[in-house]
Amino acid sequence: MAQRLSGVKVSVGFCSETGPRKRNEDFAGAVFGPELPQPRRDVVAAISDGIGGAKGGREAAEIAVRGFLDGFCDLPETMEVRRAAATVIDALNGWIHSEGQRDQLLMGMGCTFTALVLRGRIAHVLHVGDTRAYRLSRDRLTLLTSDHVRPGGDGRSNILTRALGVETEVRLDYTSQPLAQHDRFLLCSDGVHGTLATEAIADIMRQRVSSEDTARELVRAALDAGSTDNCTALVLDVVGLETAETTDIGADIAKLPLIPVPQGGETVDGFVLKVLLSDGRYTRLFGAEDEVEGGEVALKFPKPRMVDEAKFRETFAREAWVGSRVNSPWLGHVIELPPGRQSCLYTVMPLYEGELLETRLTRRPGLGLEEGRNIAIKLARAAAALHRAGIIHRDIKPDNVILEREGSLKLIDFGVVRIPGLEDAPPQDIPGTLAYMAPEMLDGEAGTEATDIYALGVTMFRAFASEYPYGNVDAISPPRRERPTPLSALRPDLPAWLQAALARALAKDPAERFPDMTEFAIEMEAGPASAPHAPSRPLTLYERYPLRFWQGISALLALALLVLLLRH
Repeated sequence: MAQRLSGVKVSVGFCSETGPRKRNEDFAGAVFGPELPQPRRDVVAAISDGIGGAKGGREAAEIAVRGFLDGFCDLPETMEVRRAAATVIDALNGWIHSEGQRDQLLMGMGCTFTALVLRGRIAHVLHVGDTRAYRLSRDRLTLLTSDHVRPGGDGRSNILTRALGVETEVRLDYTSQPLAQHDRFLLCSDGVHGTLATEAIADIMRQRVSSEDTARELVRAALDAGSTDNCTALVLDVVGLETAETTDIGADIAKLPLIPVPQGGETVDGFVLKVLLSDGRYTRLFGAEDEVEGGEVALKFPKPRMVDEAKFRETFAREAWVGSRVNSPWLGHVIELPPGRQSCLYTVMPLYEGELLETRLTRRPGLGLEEGRNIAIKLARAAAALHRAGIIHRDIKPDNVILEREGSLKLIDFGVVRIPGLEDAPPQDIPGTLAYMAPEMLDGEAGTEATDIYALGVTMFRAFASEYPYGNVDAISPPRRERPTPLSALRPDLPAWLQAALARALAKDPAERFPDMTEFAIEMEAGPASAPHAPSRPLTLYERYPLRFWQGISALLALALLVLLLRH
């Protein structure tokens, strides 16, 4: 069956067979968001396998899948996937565990569980036990989950080390990956993957017949290969990607009122504003204590008089959408609040401990090679994560980079990102900071991967040299020179390979820059290994024959002394 969901098209096929067992304890299902009474964009699929030998295995599996599909879709899409899934699974685990303790007919009930959530252009996987999730992308099959098992005493069977309902608390694995057109996902029970080799699964998945036929073929192959367990396969094909134009960005944000900019000491929606972190032209950022859920966070409030209200809402909507959907250790995160808590327009983020790169650049000594390389690599990885999701940052600069302790960092501020499918700003209103904007943006280009590479080049040039490469006086001044200043003229202590890498990133012609951020990161990582060796020179006579050199000098001195004696 296929379903169009706001720009995403998917096809799901399912097959489950009891096999030689007396009872089928597997259960799987999927939900298409647009089919719900209150339509949403998500595609949610899940599979569960009841624990063999325990009462109520089938019941636990069905409760887990049905409960997750219903519970997850009851939560608002403004809540991030990982948090929403953990909320539902924690509740299901507690219920299954308590029923297994209370009801003699269900004594010890438990199950494995694996779920796949497609939201926007990201695939989220949640997992516990030994059911599995695979992804076939460009004919390469990747296992997305790890089995929570240890070998049994008989040497032939495995014992689960983690499962749903077995203990009062459950440890859930989570991972996410960007979606690509024609990706194919497989959720299956151990009756399938425990019998079929990985390459056999890959061969069947690569046949590219319908998802329904593929699921049936996987189950049939497992049973023919001698599987002694229930066999279940759910195959999901991505045949059309969602664009941001159809994701209704900011639907909830549009309902939030703007309030006068708060002051330190005030309490907003249970957040106590403790300390003013920054007071910019358009926003004010506070460190705050969350009295409702505990912990420290950062809250960013708009200054309504500086920009029209519609512009603020668009900015905050973009930031909330990107910060909660694109996952990378080098990207700032936006925390989505439970429904009903937020009463006005602001953004909630983790309180990252550290300093802005802009602040670091005001201190001496300046950045050394290794400190700067570390920053460049992580910034490139952060931008690459955005680019994989089709998002252009458009404002990479030292003011938007938080340097954390122990060498980590966060690229922040997604208020002016370019999201695929969302109507771009007109050429006369391209966002960004002038000194970091690529030349083509000044001519109306709305933003590409190449413009982000240029901005990162300016950022790192300034980080090393404390000057702008094209002679800008400050961040909002236009360039003064046609050619960038050579890094070696300002930092002769830095190697030539770094000068070459930054010069390539700063090229005025986008075609001459790195093709993508990943290659920029690789170039920074390779560093001296990719640098040309210093040209060799002929060895001097002294370097080749030091003993003969001094013997010759001694002979010449002796001859000179003899000449002097003969003259006298």
